[in-house]
Amino acid sequence: MKFFIDTANLAEIREAHSLGLVDGVTTNPSLCSKVGVCDPEGFRRLICEICELVQGPVSAEVIATEAEAMAQEARNLAAIHRHVVIKIPMTAAGLKATRLLAAEGIKVNVTLIFQPVQALLAAKAGAAYVSPFIGRLDDINQRGMELVEQILTIYDNYGFDTEVIVASIRHPLHVLEAAMAGADVATIPYAVLMRLINHPLTDIGLAKFLADWQKNRPSP
Repeated sequence: MKFFIDTANLAEIREAHSLGLVDGVTTNPSLCSKVGVCDPEGFRRLICEICELVQGPVSAEVIATEAEAMAQEARNLAAIHRHVVIKIPMTAAGLKATRLLAAEGIKVNVTLIFQPVQALLAAKAGAAYVSPFIGRLDDINQRGMELVEQILTIYDNYGFDTEVIVASIRHPLHVLEAAMAGADVATIPYAVLMRLINHPLTDIGLAKFLADWQKNRPSP
């Protein structure tokens, strides 16, 4: 399974990349605003820098809501760097734009997927990726991972090449469940990614090894 990091924070991306844990990045307007990037030129510079760093898929989201406007904005974003993937919301206009862009060879990540038939429609429109938001479904007492399992079954039934990005990950168990389900990608917030590394028994074991080493070292 590929790991994407869900952030626009360059320091977080650099640290995770240095650990060998980043295959790609997903961003959105909210994440960009958190790092103080709210203008088009600043956004373009940020996306280009992220692409150069990770050398893998970097999702940049359109803010237009009409199909033709989405497509034109997407073309401009795709011109920033060869690794840019266009993030488009799951709407009727979004499907129209996805179909146009896929025909032009521009990769699209259809986002805000909350039911399996939405993922089916996105795949039929030519999406390279779909992003089911499991944490938000958990928040309203639905089992978000069931959505991922249903999408994977549908794609396997019909041989779609669209990759499933498990999004809205809230904790390490979501990552485990995504891997067990066979998802293509998990896009993970930096804090959750770091929590995957740690376990209290690892810390205890390391402390004991070091203590035993010091205790049994010959005196100088």
